[in-house]
Amino acid sequence: SRSGREAPPPPPETAAAYTKKSEESGGVMEMMGLLVADLDKEMTVAETEEKEAQEDYETMMKVSAEKRAQDAKSLTDKEASKAELQASLETSEGEKKSTESELMATGKYIASLHAECDWLLQYYDVRKQARTDEID
Repeated sequence: SRSGREAPPPPPETAAAYTKKSEESGGVMEMMGLLVADLDKEMTVAETEEKEAQEDYETMMKVSAEKRAQDAKSLTDKEASKAELQASLETSEGEKKSTESELMATGKYIASLHAECDWLLQYYDVRKQARTDEID
C-alpha cells in the first residue's frame, strides 16, 4: 500500500530559521546601536567645536571692536596734531615773509650807507684840502 502514496517531505526547519532571523536582527540592532553611538559622538564633537568656534568668533569681534576704537582715537589725535602743525606752519610762513622784508630793508639801508661811505672816502682828500685852504 506504499506504492500509491509516498511519505510527505519532512517539515521545514522553523526553529533553526527562527534562530537565524533573530541572530540577523540582533546583528542589525547591534549595528544600529553602534551607528547611533557614533552619531551621538559626532554630534557631541560638532557641538563642542561649534561652541569653541563661537567663543573664538566672539573674542575676535571684541578684539576687533577695541582695535577699531583705538584706530578711531589715533585718527582723531593725528587730525588734531595735523591741524596744530598746519596753524604753526602758517604762522611761521607769515613770520618768514616779515623777516625777509625786514632783511631787504636792512640790505637797502646798508647799501645806502656803503654808497655814502664810498662818497666820503672818495672825496676825503679833496674836502680836507678845501678845509685847509679855508683856514689859511
